[in-house]
Amino acid sequence: MDGIAAHASALWRITPLCIIRNGIPLMYSLDDTITAISSPIGEGGIGIVKMSGPDVLPILRAIFAPAAAQTPADPAWEPVSHHLYHGHIVDPETQHMVDEVLVSYMKAPHTYTRQDVGEINCHGGIVPLRRVLELTLRLGARPASPGEMTLRAFLLGRLDLAQAEAVLDVVRAKTEAGLRVAVEQLNGHLSRQIHAARVGLVEVLAYLEAAIDFPEDEIPELDVGQALSRATEALEALIAGADQGLIYRQGIRGAIVGRPNVGKSSLLNRLLRTSRAIVTPFPGTTRDTLEETINLQGIPLILVDTAGIADSTDLVERLGVERSRQALASADLALLVIDASERLFDSDLQIASLVSNKRAVVVLNKTDLPELAKTDDLLPGVQQVRISALTGEGLADLERSIVELIFSGGVVASDTPLVANPRHKQALLEALGHVKGAKHAADAGSPIDLLAIDVTAAVDALGEITGETATEDLLEVIFSEFCVGK
Repeated sequence: MDGIAAHASALWRITPLCIIRNGIPLMYSLDDTITAISSPIGEGGIGIVKMSGPDVLPILRAIFAPAAAQTPADPAWEPVSHHLYHGHIVDPETQHMVDEVLVSYMKAPHTYTRQDVGEINCHGGIVPLRRVLELTLRLGARPASPGEMTLRAFLLGRLDLAQAEAVLDVVRAKTEAGLRVAVEQLNGHLSRQIHAARVGLVEVLAYLEAAIDFPEDEIPELDVGQALSRATEALEALIAGADQGLIYRQGIRGAIVGRPNVGKSSLLNRLLRTSRAIVTPFPGTTRDTLEETINLQGIPLILVDTAGIADSTDLVERLGVERSRQALASADLALLVIDASERLFDSDLQIASLVSNKRAVVVLNKTDLPELAKTDDLLPGVQQVRISALTGEGLADLERSIVELIFSGGVVASDTPLVANPRHKQALLEALGHVKGAKHAADAGSPIDLLAIDVTAAVDALGEITGETATEDLLEVIFSEFCVGK
C-alpha cells in the first residue's frame, strides 16, 4: 500500500503548500513543527498533546524531566523510539513542575505522519493541557490546523486520500458495521480496487497516446474494447455497493407519524429500549419533534418522533404539527402508525397520502386489543406489520421489515469494498460515464483521439479518490472537516 500512497502523494511534495481558507491563503510547510491537543477538551482520565515535525525531540528535551530527575532532561537525552517514559513537564523558564506525564517519542518514518512525532499524556484537565500546549508553542512549534496531522500523512505518502478520509469515518462511526466499513477503507481495501481499475485505464491511455503520437511505428496491439469492458465491470461493482456503504456511514432518517394517541412515542421507546418519550393516555402529549438514534442491525437509524398530525386551534399544537410535516418531508422513510383497535379516521387517510411517495411501513399498533381497523387498501404495496408497543409483540418483525426496506433486498458481496463516501460515489459515476463513452466510441470506430479524451477524464476522476489528481481546493474541503489534533 505504501507504493500506491507514495505515488498518490507525489504531486503534493511541494513546500510550502498553499491552501485557501475563507478567502485567505494559508501556507502549509512540512518543515516546521506543529502541535495540538489531540483529545477532547474537558475533564477526563488523560489528555494528549501531540507534536509532529523536525523539532519534536528538542522540544521534549527542553520540557520533559524523567522521573528520576527534578529538572528538564539533558540536551543529549536520546529516548528509544516508540517507548513510554514517566516523568514531569517542567517550565524551563521558572523550573516549576506543570504536570506528571507519560511521554512517547516516535522517530520518523515509522509514525502516523512519517515525521518525528511526540505525544505527551497529561492528566485530562483543561488547565494542564493548555499549559503543556503553551510550552510547546513557546519553544517554536506552531498550532496545527484542523486535520493537518492527517494532511501531512497524506502529503508524505503514509496514506492515500481515500485512506485519509477513512480516518475521519473511523472517528465518526456510529455502529460496528459503520466502523468495519471505515477500517476496511483505512486499510486500503477500496484504494486497491480503485488503483487496479485506474492502472488498466492508464494502460489503455498509454496505448492510445502512442498510437496518436507515433502512427508510423509498430505498436503492440491492445484490445481496447475488452480493456474498457473490464473497467466498466469493476466500476459498476463498486458503485453497486455505494448506497449500502453510505447508509452505514451516514445513517437513515425515519419519521414516526400518525394521528394523536396511536402510540408513536410508545413505539419510539420500544425501539430505543428505554423510556425516552413521555407517554400518557391523553392525545396530544407530544407537541414537538424528538430525535434519537438507534443501532438497527448495524444501521444508524435516526428516528424522529413527531406530534400527532391533526387539525387544531391551539397555537402550540399547530406549530408541532408543522414541525411533524417538515420532519416527514426530510425523512428517508416513514413509519405510519395506525391504532388497530379503532376504525380508520379521516386523519389516518390524510396522513397516509402524505407518505405515499416515500419508502414506508404501516405499523398496526395496539394489536393486544380487539382489532377494528381495516387497512387492506390503506397504502397498496406497502408492507404492514402488526405490533403491540405495550407488550413488545411484533417488534422484531418491524425491525426486520425496516432493514429490508432500507436495503430493498440488495446485498453486496463481502469481497467487494463498500463505497461509503458521497465524493467517492460521484467520482466513480463520473469515471464510469467516461469509460462507457470511450467504449461506445471504440465500438463505433471513432478516431482514437476522441477515445483518449474520455479515458483521460476517467483516469483523472479515479485519481481524485486516491489523491493522484486532487486539487488544493479539494484537499481544503476534506481536511477542514477534521478536528484539531488529528
